[in-house]
Amino acid sequence: MGVHKITGVFSAAATPLDSDGNPDLKRFSGHCRRLLDEGCHGIALLGTTGEANSFSVRERIAILESAVSAGIPADRLLPGTGVAATPDTVELTRHALSLGVTKVVMLPPFYYKGVSDDGLFAAYSHILDAIADDRLQVILYHIPQVSGIPLSLPLIERLIAAYPQQVVGIKDSAGDFNSMQGLVETFPGFSVLAGADPLMLPLLKVGGAGCITATSNLVADSLRIVYDHVHDPERQAEVEAAQDRINAYRALSNTYVQIPTIKAMIGLKTGEEGWRRTRPPLMPLADADFAALAARFSELPRGVR
Repeated sequence: MGVHKITGVFSAAATPLDSDGNPDLKRFSGHCRRLLDEGCHGIALLGTTGEANSFSVRERIAILESAVSAGIPADRLLPGTGVAATPDTVELTRHALSLGVTKVVMLPPFYYKGVSDDGLFAAYSHILDAIADDRLQVILYHIPQVSGIPLSLPLIERLIAAYPQQVVGIKDSAGDFNSMQGLVETFPGFSVLAGADPLMLPLLKVGGAGCITATSNLVADSLRIVYDHVHDPERQAEVEAAQDRINAYRALSNTYVQIPTIKAMIGLKTGEEGWRRTRPPLMPLADADFAALAARFSELPRGVR
């Protein structure tokens, strides 16, 4: 089995908003520091949970710059840079590299549906050839239930063959464990990262690389315990307890619309009410739903780290 170039627990960090609906850069940087302190190996900002596709290119640039300026190490940041227009993907990825951020998570161009593997390969090739920077490491982003664009095994194989130093992993958020296991077995050393928190444990057991997940905004400590001790027979009770906590938080986050619920739960954890804000078309939880969520949140098991 090859050695993974990217491995660990990465948070699909949520993005706080200020009272005007703009990214709250100071609060976001504080959230990043908290996630690292709680055990995350890195921050996968500006992804689905981060509402990235509701932000402009300029806003995305400002969010990444603010994190770096606040002292979050560049080598622990994995921004999402894939958007519908390939020139914008090139711009966002070049900007990340200019800050010393070399690892990115890249959606395919996602507006047109039913496109061929040839079309997707041409798009990724155009982006990587235009950037032409050997420092760059790309994690492909497979989330077909949202993007409408699945990344097939033959496409992944073509991209790895053509760009072996750049295309180094995939965030698989489709929720199909058998598919993830197939990726691990087919591409030794390719970093397969679970996009769903409950699947990191079984994925690690078959040789996966870790996770990029939403519930890590809340239970990074438990995910880190699972990651660190999954193969230690003497720590299995601790791993199982951590996994139970992960599953409980994940289940609650799925009770309502997930992203507003994750943000509301971060607010409940931190005592910062501003976390409830979302950018339309996503809407904050209604007051009655938030009250019910708060009651159930108070009953969840606390940290184990």
